Amino acid sequence: MTESTDQAGALAQQLSDILEMEFEALRVQDLDKFEQLQPVKTELLTELTRLAPPAEQIQSLPEWQDFRETMLGCRDAHRRNAMLMERKLEAIRGTLQSLRLEDPSSSVEVYDRLGHISRFSRKTGYSDA
Repeated sequence: MTESTDQAGALAQQLSDILEMEFEALRVQDLDKFEQLQPVKTELLTELTRLAPPAEQIQSLPEWQDFRETMLGCRDAHRRNAMLMERKLEAIRGTLQSLRLEDPSSSVEVYDRLGHISRFSRKTGYSDA
């Protein structure tokens, strides 16, 4: 192993650790922690881009195989995090959509101004009151 493969391997492992912390922050909805991790992740990716040879070359260089495997794990972790984030966003969008729903047959219940659960319905004017 060369110095650059050792450095790249260490950075790839740090990236893997950051992606795990990112997943945990997303899981518990700690957005402050998630935001703090983004510049660190970006810096690691920039440094990895500088150190590592192009992907096509890595496949044919045996000394880069451990690095390649770690980076494939990072890719999968990133996809997992993106999927979790997308699911959470879809849940939020669904909630917002249900609050905007204008279908009179909707059985969506929301809290009124007094904190009581009331069936959601839109009034069309003063005559409905």
